[in-house]
Amino acid sequence: MSFKIGIVQNNPRFLKARANVSAALALMDSIEADLWVLPELFASGYNFKTKKEAARCAERAPGGPLCALLKAWTASRNCAVVAGLPERSGRRLYNSAVLVQGAEVALYRKTHLFGNEKKFFSPGNTGFWTRPVKGVRVGVMICFDWFFPESCRTLALKGAQIVAHAANLVLPWGPEGMKIRSLENRIYSATANRIGSERGLRFIGQSQVVAPNGSLMVRLGESEVRAAVVEADPWTAKDKKVHKANDLFKDRRPACYA
Repeated sequence: MSFKIGIVQNNPRFLKARANVSAALALMDSIEADLWVLPELFASGYNFKTKKEAARCAERAPGGPLCALLKAWTASRNCAVVAGLPERSGRRLYNSAVLVQGAEVALYRKTHLFGNEKKFFSPGNTGFWTRPVKGVRVGVMICFDWFFPESCRTLALKGAQIVAHAANLVLPWGPEGMKIRSLENRIYSATANRIGSERGLRFIGQSQVVAPNGSLMVRLGESEVRAAVVEADPWTAKDKKVHKANDLFKDRRPACYA
């Protein structure tokens, strides 16, 4: 039984959340997927100059308007969505993502903050987790998390068959690096990135889905605004063998890594 993974590559207008959400959902409305992945901060924009700017578009999760909208949207389509958003919790702001499927919302806060994000957001404190989506274990990470092999490895050790990677990639290595993350963990990875420029910062696009053998299933261009869906077989991600004598996880020697 196949499982459809969808990615969205958008070009949001800074602080125009309502228009950005509508544009993203319009890309998804006419295509069916079991799991959709949207970019990091897909509705708000990214390149904040002050914490006050970031706070203007931050909302509570799961109680905010974006989560409410995604609950209704996923319930009507029998699917799940991973979406990045600026989250407010008390006096703190987090660069977060939610995994929404109907009434269920799981929250992930970005573990590894990049660049100026450290001026506005607190480091994530949720840790890495997985949740079932139609019987498939899905884990979530955000953008710069990819640069730390421990992120994907932790998710894979917790049973992730698919890693949903919400991103605003500006460095050139991410798309190729995620091929390695998929290969070394034998998992599917779905990277949703944005395009365009924002206050002098250029985003590289190249949203993609990678198979457990490291091969590209789809990669979008550097300037495309588009949604794409691939059919995956997530159960192959349970097989960690690379040779009849070698299982990637059973051959681990954690005592030697300390």
